[in-house]
Parts: sequence; C-alpha cells; structure tokens
Amino acid sequence: MDELDRKIINRLQLSFPICDHPFAVVANELGTSEANLLARLEQLSEKKYLTRFGPLYNADNFGGAVSLCAMNVSADDFDVVTEQVNAHPQVAHNYQRDHALNMWFVIATESQNELEEIIKKIEDETGLPVKNMPKLHEFYVGLYFEV
Repeated sequence: MDELDRKIINRLQLSFPICDHPFAVVANELGTSEANLLARLEQLSEKKYLTRFGPLYNADNFGGAVSLCAMNVSADDFDVVTEQVNAHPQVAHNYQRDHALNMWFVIATESQNELEEIIKKIEDETGLPVKNMPKLHEFYVGLYFEV
C-alpha cells in the first residue's frame, strides 16, 4: 500500500458523497482521477486490504429486522459452517471468537418473518442451533481505523 491507498481508505471511512459522481468528488479531494481511484479500490479489494466497500443500511428503519446471532461450531467443522452461513446474502460480519459461542454474525432482513426463516435455514443446513440476539437499542460508535 502506498500513501494514496492509505489516504483513500482513511477518507472513505469518514463519509461518502451523495451526488451524481461521488467517486469523482472523492478523487478530486485526494488529488487523483476518478479512474485511478476506482482502479485502486479494485486493487485494494483484490489484495484483500478491503473486504467490503458499500453502504450500511439500518434495516429496521425500513421495516426490516436485524439480529446478532451466535453458534457453537466445532473446530473441525468451522470452515464448512462458515461457508454455509455466509452463503446467505442476509448475513454480514461473520467472525470467530474465543468463546463457547465461537461464531458470531449479523443477519439483516426485510422483515421479522424473513429473519426467522434465515435462522431456521441455517439451523437446518448446519445441524446446529443459532442463538438469536435481536437488537434492542442502537448505539453509534463512530468506528474509524486510521491507516
């Protein structure tokens, strides 16, 4: 990663313009071209410096549902279960923890019924129970990692 790559990552963590050409606006702020910015984002993704770039929507503000879920997955099955869980587009933020419930992930759906259906599908596909911990309150943390 060079200095411009770091500036891109730092800048895009803070905000993203809502306009006809948001990448051109950011590129101008960073002193580069829109084409170069897009190419660098592609390279950063290919090299796995970025795993995701996109908006975060508060699903429950749109009538949807959000829940933090956890599972107890054996070490031998962890990779297979990860693939099964991640195959659902409603799943995000899947990560491993050093805890009895060692797989944690977020499910965001268009409705409460869909949330329950996805949990049931994951349980059926993996043969493991899913601990459903629905969001009760939202807290804004303002997470930022300077690169």
